[in-house]
Amino acid sequence: MKGIQGTSSKTYRQIMGNGIRYEVPKFQRDYTWEAEQWDDLWQDIQLLFQNKEEENEHYMGYLVLQTTNNKNFIIIDGQQRLTTLAILILSILKCLKDLIDRDVDVDRNRQRIDNLRNSYIGYIDPVTLISSTKLKLNRNSDRYYSQYLTLLGDLPTRNINISEKHMKDCFSWFYEKNSKAFDTGEKLAEFIDKLVDRLSFTVIEVTDQLNAFKVFETLNSRGVQLSSSDLLKNYLFSVVDETQPHSSEIEELESMWSGLVGKLGENKVEEYLRYFWNSRNAIVRKNELFKTIKRSIVDKKNVFSLVRDLRDTVDLYLAIQDPNDEFWQNRQDIKKALGKLKLFQIRQAYSLLIAGYKNLDIDSFSKLLKSIVIISFRYNIIGGLNPNEQENVYNDTTLKIVKNRQLDIRNFQNIYIDNQSFENDFSTKQFRDTSRNHKILKYIFSKIERYKYQNEIDFESDFYTIEHILPKSADENWGDFRRDEIDRSIFRIGNLTLLEKKFNQEADILSYSQKKFYYEKSSCGITKSIIEYYDVWNEDKISSRQKELAKCAKSIWTIQELES
Repeated sequence: MKGIQGTSSKTYRQIMGNGIRYEVPKFQRDYTWEAEQWDDLWQDIQLLFQNKEEENEHYMGYLVLQTTNNKNFIIIDGQQRLTTLAILILSILKCLKDLIDRDVDVDRNRQRIDNLRNSYIGYIDPVTLISSTKLKLNRNSDRYYSQYLTLLGDLPTRNINISEKHMKDCFSWFYEKNSKAFDTGEKLAEFIDKLVDRLSFTVIEVTDQLNAFKVFETLNSRGVQLSSSDLLKNYLFSVVDETQPHSSEIEELESMWSGLVGKLGENKVEEYLRYFWNSRNAIVRKNELFKTIKRSIVDKKNVFSLVRDLRDTVDLYLAIQDPNDEFWQNRQDIKKALGKLKLFQIRQAYSLLIAGYKNLDIDSFSKLLKSIVIISFRYNIIGGLNPNEQENVYNDTTLKIVKNRQLDIRNFQNIYIDNQSFENDFSTKQFRDTSRNHKILKYIFSKIERYKYQNEIDFESDFYTIEHILPKSADENWGDFRRDEIDRSIFRIGNLTLLEKKFNQEADILSYSQKKFYYEKSSCGITKSIIEYYDVWNEDKISSRQKELAKCAKSIWTIQELES
């Protein structure tokens, strides 16, 4: 994998080998695991020991580590798991200390504490009682971990932050479990000695943050969700930290970043950052984002400006995805258009819409939005074309809007599918049977119903459903269709129509002549017209009807400024 220094499978014992030190970046997220995660780990451990096979192991997932010397590692991803395992071992040491306090096998238990501590926790100076830990946590967690948890003394409960409370509760939780599970020092030590060989990780080592980000991109594309926002945050905060800032500056930055994460969720920050960045800059693809940020954000002023702008724009970004957001409470036209983009699942226009809202008057923004809906319907929904070219055009338009504060619809000419191509695409289009396609089809037919019969139908209502005239379960005994014609015809737009739910249920798989009774009773003009124009139903009739619907569509989804 490009950008990786080394990949290996290691046990926890191997990971915590002699002389190795791990550090959580100063500004990476705090320790957040709670009882649900502790219990999941504990249950997995119990299963390990119920299985008597020595080769049995539990896979703990990926560790992404940054190093230049293979002795000191920065934890890019995996700190929650490594911190939890360290606290689990500390709870075992506390159980051993209790036995010593009760004068049980004192010398041997003291030796067990020393061996386990040196192997997995770190060294404590016997004179100063200052610990040199194998694991150094972030700025909000390390003091409590190194000064209280590792010394096995009384744990403060007042004036502690959230991260410290999570660690204290984790320690207490595992301490209670281990106290009940093991009654001798020998059993406690044996438990750890076996456990460290049965927990395995995939360890990925990189040499710098840029390579680490490439790892995140690669693994995320394979469905392994890693905390790439932590890496972005740590870079931005480290730029500020190099200036030896006043504590209030870091607190303000932390507050703004926490606000972003609170609104977006940890895994959505990077996605938002890209849309934000492209709303004011030349387009940056996902795998180039981190490199671009490192090249562009180089001092404290840059960082604060970026994070403040991110904070001030996040509500707009979320509102663009939510037609019911209070942003749009007085603009039904905008709400409806955003609802259609949400139905179409169009994300390529987010950066353009951010720029449009910030730089255009509200009526021009509404016009921009409606144009994007029509373009998306022609280009994405019916045409099914590659969105990359579309995103390039949107970015070009974005930069012109930012520069000129004006909207020129002609910028969209290259991605506005011409009438002939659109009509041809519509005439052959099929929609497979999915819940999303069901909603899109109701939207299409409701628009045609309004255009041809001036009949308003709410496509979001459950009153109407999509009727397959040739039923989905049809065989050669249904009407004048061969098997190959059935396969080609069932999901074509020409074979579909709007029908009241109660009539649809009754019509079901009836013959075409029997279905006519229900079509006649329908309040939909587009459905009643079927029996007026088609005495029988076959593949030729489906094609003929779909071509007529395509002519309507060409007139409905149109932008006059782009018509040649």
